[in-house]
Amino acid sequence: MSLIVPHFDSSVIVRSADAEVVGRAPATVRLLTDSSATGGALSTQRVTLAGGADGARPHFHTRSAEMFYILDGTAQLLSGDRVVTAEQGDLVVVPPGAAHAFAAAPGQDADILIVITPGVERFEYFRHLERVGLGKVPPETLLEVQELYDNHFLASEAWEGRRD
Repeated sequence: MSLIVPHFDSSVIVRSADAEVVGRAPATVRLLTDSSATGGALSTQRVTLAGGADGARPHFHTRSAEMFYILDGTAQLLSGDRVVTAEQGDLVVVPPGAAHAFAAAPGQDADILIVITPGVERFEYFRHLERVGLGKVPPETLLEVQELYDNHFLASEAWEGRRD
């Protein structure tokens, strides 16, 4: 077991009004803090999904766990080969290497706080996703940055069966 000791010497305070927002309805991401601001301890985003919108397709991280805390609404989360429905106040933590995905439950909204630890620089990844969504770069470019952002896509029959 290894211990990650973050190296930063002052509190990180992010005011809601100052956080960068990427994406557009029905899926937006509020960029709260990146790994560089927390000495590698964590990265944090708030994802808001409306009307059953997809959040992230099935993927895994080799070096980080990912925590999903449902602030409001109802979400579906893939954790390994299991699809979990989580509601306000529920928490799901996915270990490194485990397949995961998330979306608002069909016909529902979801507001999700996501924490990745140890942190990975993710802000530019979300900006890249926004460029894909706007048609500025092709979706295949995400495959080129999988290693950089430790975000590895995979197929999941369990997820596809629940989200179609």
